[in-house]
Amino acid sequence: MNSEKQYIDLYGDARQMIFDHSTGVLNAMRDQAFDDFKAQGFPNRKVEQYKYTDMQKLFEPDYGLNLKRIEFPLNPYDAFKCDVPNLSTSMYFVVNDQFYKKALPKATLPEGVIVGSLKDEAEKNPDFIAKYYARLAKTNTDAVTALNTMLAQDGLLVYVPKNVKIDRAIQVVNILRSDVDLMVNRRVLIIMEPGAEAKLLFCDDSADDRNFLGTQVIEAYVGDNASLDLYCLEETHAKNVRVSNVYIEQQANSRVNHDVITLHNGVTRNHLELVFKGEGAECWCNGGVIADKNQHVDNNTLIDHEVGHCTSNELYKYVLDDKATGAFAGLVRVQKDAQKTVSQETNRNLCMTRSAHMYTQPMLEIYADDVKCAHGSTVGQLNDAAMFYMQQRGVDEREAKLLLEFAFIGEVIDQIKLAPLRDRLHLLVEKRFRGELAKCEGCRICR
Repeated sequence: MNSEKQYIDLYGDARQMIFDHSTGVLNAMRDQAFDDFKAQGFPNRKVEQYKYTDMQKLFEPDYGLNLKRIEFPLNPYDAFKCDVPNLSTSMYFVVNDQFYKKALPKATLPEGVIVGSLKDEAEKNPDFIAKYYARLAKTNTDAVTALNTMLAQDGLLVYVPKNVKIDRAIQVVNILRSDVDLMVNRRVLIIMEPGAEAKLLFCDDSADDRNFLGTQVIEAYVGDNASLDLYCLEETHAKNVRVSNVYIEQQANSRVNHDVITLHNGVTRNHLELVFKGEGAECWCNGGVIADKNQHVDNNTLIDHEVGHCTSNELYKYVLDDKATGAFAGLVRVQKDAQKTVSQETNRNLCMTRSAHMYTQPMLEIYADDVKCAHGSTVGQLNDAAMFYMQQRGVDEREAKLLLEFAFIGEVIDQIKLAPLRDRLHLLVEKRFRGELAKCEGCRICR
């Protein structure tokens, strides 16, 4: 219990400060989250859901927290210039765990759409936000979610009204900025009313070469016949620890496309929990990981078919080099009333060296008898026959290896429906395999 003691003591000492710099809706959940965190403590590796990542070790260091909400000297609109070419987006920034509102994009969103500070919107309309905040993200079932709920003071709200379709993608750049080692607790609430459509791109970047520990909790409500594309791209650095929990609820005939791509990181632990609440819904959940050196990436998913006639598709692929470690644990649960379920879960992995390690555990729990469900995984190395074939035709060994790696991970990138983003990621992936810095041109943050 040593790793969580500092957070228990912190909350006891700084509770009033945390409350004073937040708002009623967020504060209303804190004490219960604190009690749940104390009761659970950080999970050890004997806990099935966390057996591939040592959470207690990640939270042991003493990080600073910005509980007084002091503003950091950074204008991201001046510093961050690396928009995806040919992708017209409405770009917003979250600096550490605070929505940046001093300047906003010039692009006009459709009437009624809100992209803004969760704290500010909760003060304007507390009853509405209280209907959704911390309802999917249960603090009594996950210690990291409890810790985030207990400490988060602001966040991002994305709200799309009924039958409103946003043509322009919304891009949210999460920037880590600090002169000292820092812990941030980022919160995101996405509300898609029936018939709404939106495409969201979240980009994680680091502005400083410091040790960062970030917790993130995303709650997404997708109403009847609504459509949500949620793309998450991580390009941080080796000193960054990222623990992200994403909770998605889908209603009847809704569609969700969730893609998480890890290109640069230190230690990453992503959890996705998606539940079908209405019939006729579909989801595509894809993940792509490129890791080398001592990087660690753990993706854990749960797709819960509570009702029938829903379709889920999962595809996660890893390319691991040097001493990198990867893990994938995916559970598809089909409840007894979820007849006519269709589900496919696939995990494919390449280990480029003998010292790279991959742990994979695709799982099915089926309690209905009229379903079409399949799952599978592979762990291997590059195909010797393909390497030989390419070398026989004049392609040197290094280039042949790069081409095969690129083709392998390209299947995940091709699932992205935003063509400019898809093209950009193909370029970044190629640079990543070649060992080049995959930072966008014109961005002064990383220089």
